[in-house]
Amino acid sequence: MPSKKQIAEQVVLGLEIIYPEAKCSLTYTHPYELMIAGRLSAQCTDARVNVVTKELFAKYPTLKSFADADIDEVAEIIRPCGLYKTKAKSIVEMAHQLYYDFNGVIPDSIEELTKLSGIGRKTANLIMGDIHKKPAIVADTHCIRITGRFGLTKSTDPKVVEQDLRKLIPPEKSSDFCHRLVLFGRDTCSARKPDCEHCPLRVYMDDKLNGFKCKL
Repeated sequence: MPSKKQIAEQVVLGLEIIYPEAKCSLTYTHPYELMIAGRLSAQCTDARVNVVTKELFAKYPTLKSFADADIDEVAEIIRPCGLYKTKAKSIVEMAHQLYYDFNGVIPDSIEELTKLSGIGRKTANLIMGDIHKKPAIVADTHCIRITGRFGLTKSTDPKVVEQDLRKLIPPEKSSDFCHRLVLFGRDTCSARKPDCEHCPLRVYMDDKLNGFKCKL
């Protein structure tokens, strides 16, 4: 039976070949916009978030405009994302903290980022990887589901999954690895009906790992 490290190496390699371009599926221009989009993505698809943020970012084009925004007006725009009242409150509070307490500078540590209103480890890692170009494991639903199926983690707790993967994924590849998992999850390894028969990763797993099969 191959080790977790061997499995991880092949998954990383295969995804790099299948998806040479690894980029965040959330649309943004400014770093703080990625933080807002990340907050909106909780229990909501990235596709829907991108539709909503197009209007949202047009109405509030600067960090200060978000910091001084009316929470109810923000809530109405983001209503399609669900949990809109809670999200609107945390978005305005977060923008206020960033603008008035951090002078508009995005913190560059998980510890500082998670002190901001509404920012959990998932979004904090997204910022660490995409904005600060530091090692990051974004333990979203795709990451948790797929790495679990490959036996890289036994947990469904995002923080535990993050810790497990940090031991297996090369730090310099970790952020892009998570973006590729999202693409792979949408194309092939979906939650309800994974297309195992046409899985493009099988060739990398079969050849190097003695016919290893993932767990469904």
